[in-house]
Amino acid sequence: MKKLLFIALTLFAGVVFAQASVDSMPPVVIETFPIAGELKVPPGLLTLKVVFSKDMLEDSWSWVKVSNVDFPEIVGDVQFTDARTCVLQVKLEPNRTYAIWFNSEEHRGFRDLNGSSAVPYLLAFETGSK
Repeated sequence: MKKLLFIALTLFAGVVFAQASVDSMPPVVIETFPIAGELKVPPGLLTLKVVFSKDMLEDSWSWVKVSNVDFPEIVGDVQFTDARTCVLQVKLEPNRTYAIWFNSEEHRGFRDLNGSSAVPYLLAFETGSK
């Protein structure tokens, strides 16, 4: 009986996974610069970068502040450099921790071409001294 139940569950799982596709799932962050958790990022001007798993709408985005203290000073405009990569130039102070959400529960501006919101992602890093 256990063997029959295992076979039935395995077949059911196969049917469920067969119906899903990467295209039907929401986009996710696959790369950031700096890398999440990086320590000693050089202070000064820096271009933050986020890369998604799918082509994104270029006129919709959400760079979300955790707090005013943790968000870097913005010195440029948000722009897409290609269909999956969004950048923002900022100024980083020395010896600071920074945190930026790409989307959040309340802000879901990063969307793929089908309108699906990207899964929220927190980028946190620290700067070194001058």
